[in-house]
Amino acid sequence: MAERAKRTVRDLRRGNRASLLRHLYFEGPLSRQELGRDTGLSAGSISNVVGELIADGMVEEAGAVESDGGRPRILLQVAPGYGYVVGVDVGETRVRVELFDLALTERASADLPLSDSGHDVDLVVRLALEGIEAVVREAGIDDREVLGVGIGVPGIVEQGDPRVTSPGEGDGIVVHGQTIGWDAVPLGRLLRAGTDLPLFIDNGAKTLGQAEMWFGGGRGSGNVVIALIGSGVGACVVADGTPYHGASSSAGEWGHTTLRVGGRICRCGSRGCLEAYVGAEALLGRWSNAPQGASEETALAALLAAADHDREVVELLAEAAEYLGAGIADLINLFNPQRIVIGGWAGLLLGPRLLPSVREVAAEYSLHHPCAQTSIELGRLGADAVTVGAATLPLARFLETGGERPVRLPAQGGQPDGGGAVGGPGRGPGRGSRSGAASGDPVRNRTTRAVR
Repeated sequence: MAERAKRTVRDLRRGNRASLLRHLYFEGPLSRQELGRDTGLSAGSISNVVGELIADGMVEEAGAVESDGGRPRILLQVAPGYGYVVGVDVGETRVRVELFDLALTERASADLPLSDSGHDVDLVVRLALEGIEAVVREAGIDDREVLGVGIGVPGIVEQGDPRVTSPGEGDGIVVHGQTIGWDAVPLGRLLRAGTDLPLFIDNGAKTLGQAEMWFGGGRGSGNVVIALIGSGVGACVVADGTPYHGASSSAGEWGHTTLRVGGRICRCGSRGCLEAYVGAEALLGRWSNAPQGASEETALAALLAAADHDREVVELLAEAAEYLGAGIADLINLFNPQRIVIGGWAGLLLGPRLLPSVREVAAEYSLHHPCAQTSIELGRLGADAVTVGAATLPLARFLETGGERPVRLPAQGGQPDGGGAVGGPGRGPGRGSRSGAASGDPVRNRTTRAVR
């Protein structure tokens, strides 16, 4: 009975820490009084938990505001320099790696082209590991300060058996990437051979979705579909505030829904997929004047520049707008979202020109009542939002656990570092070891960075 009571008290304490950390992170800076009002915790609980978080270095003072007749109220925020997270985007043409502080302000980045080798598994693993090492070195931090590495990949991500592995281990994660030739690739195990940092891996469209839900176009809505349009097409379906994964984490493969029976061959091998009409690779493959040897980003920009004088391009874009609008109509009829947010580097390039037509087509093909309740808009976080979303994977665990650090598993044998809250084993240099910490408002930092 005593052991059971001990676990209950610990769970309550952890839940209170998590509640305050999350609220401060997304709504801060806030005073203790505002935290009590918003979370429903007693003044005593607020005082105790805030005291712990400040002592651990997770929370810091952020100025003061006048109160009604009393002493000024001290504002609190999550300390941006308390720790760092890394986001990795395994894209179509490159592996992009970024290191952020806890306000998700970029501190270092690396772009590593995939070149002609495509998505050779060994190459992708090597580039990801090189990029992680490079950004930690560029930022000038000790890798013990890194709370984890999030990785966004194309394809279906099997997370492994949660009864065997803990969040952040990553070892049991397997990726099925049909369009890039990956069949049950044990990506977690392969990466673990080269790093002892906690690993979190998910589909790139889902990491984009989490970034837009936290800081961008999905913020404030519980039912949203975030569409990723790049070389290929994917989506993150959010229902009642929770991303929908399906039975085996393959939900959201919107690009491989059939819009035309017997239509064009898709990269997945099927016919008539949305991706075969809307993805950047498919669009450029049908443009007779596409620049040879240029990157997809450069070629798509050239295609848009030619739209004012090239009849072929006008027809290509009109067809893409119609198929994209029809695909969005399917999302409206199936999921009844409040918003559909179009992101991804190609989606953000194409969106300003295609969006008016896409909205018209979606209205024609969808049921009138749900369509009238749905807004269709562009993402707000820029072309590298997949990397940002990947970085939110370890950040989400940090917030959900009240600031516990995942266990550091050895890359090549040896003993793992202890986990737990900072102040115990595995603590890095901690708050105050870095200068020039960014503002604690993650939404402001993300929005500012996106429009720079």
